Amino acid sequence: MHTDKHRFLTKFIGLVLALCLSVSAYAQQAQPKPSLPANVENHKLNSRSMAREMPYRVILPIDYKSANNKIAYPVVYLLHGLTGHFNNWTDNSKLAEYATNYNYIIVTPEGNNGWYTDSATVPNDRYESYIVQELIPEIDKKFRARPGRNHRAVAGLSMGGYGSIKFGIKNPEMFVLVGSFSGALGAASFTDKILGNSWKTLTDSIMSVYGAEDSMTRKQNDIYKLVGEMPADKIKTLPFIYLDCGTEDFLIGSNREFANMLLEKKIRHEFRQLPGAHNWKFWDAQVQEFLELSEKFIK
Repeated sequence: MHTDKHRFLTKFIGLVLALCLSVSAYAQQAQPKPSLPANVENHKLNSRSMAREMPYRVILPIDYKSANNKIAYPVVYLLHGLTGHFNNWTDNSKLAEYATNYNYIIVTPEGNNGWYTDSATVPNDRYESYIVQELIPEIDKKFRARPGRNHRAVAGLSMGGYGSIKFGIKNPEMFVLVGSFSGALGAASFTDKILGNSWKTLTDSIMSVYGAEDSMTRKQNDIYKLVGEMPADKIKTLPFIYLDCGTEDFLIGSNREFANMLLEKKIRHEFRQLPGAHNWKFWDAQVQEFLELSEKFIK
């Protein structure tokens, strides 16, 4: 493990309480709306990977249901953060309103506290397999989605930022653009020794998903390790990576570190450091930036 990462991890225990407070704030910030806009729908997928029904929300282009409309649309997936759920993006931001400016199908999956990873300890918590192998093919089949890498992007906040970057690194043939807002990028390196009892929800979720400190699950899902050991020929296949983080966010250090690694490896990316903290005010603004940027990449 490199020196910068050691420095980050030693500081992390002091920042975990801030994470607890900020995530609790965004989880409670907005109450569910009494009814969904006409272009927003809830769906469920009977998942083999998860051995249960998994809910997801879809925002359709405003003309999607027009009688004469046979157009197929690109798809943008947006992942929620720790303690969040599939409805967070539309309930806590103005995403449904912003979506009316774009001809995208937007999908917000359920990730619970699973770090978008196949759990090392719970056999039916296979969140990466579920989204990559089941949900994406479901969307391509059930909706008028344009299949293929050039028509698909994924982004997320905090835990979801980590998940989206990981999906892009491990499955570069599936996404042309990936994005992270305030990403908890070092998740696979966190352990119970580092986290302690500062926030039980975080510690429990990390240990449940990644298992022991030397587990194969950690090695296979550590994005610093994946990027650091990536050969040049695979680097050329990666999607464009968008990173942003607020300068008052306790995760700014790890985001700067990851951005520096991308620079060293000459991986195409954009990193924005902007005034802001770990909250919905920041994410509401940044999802607008990501949707605008996506017009340059997805077709």
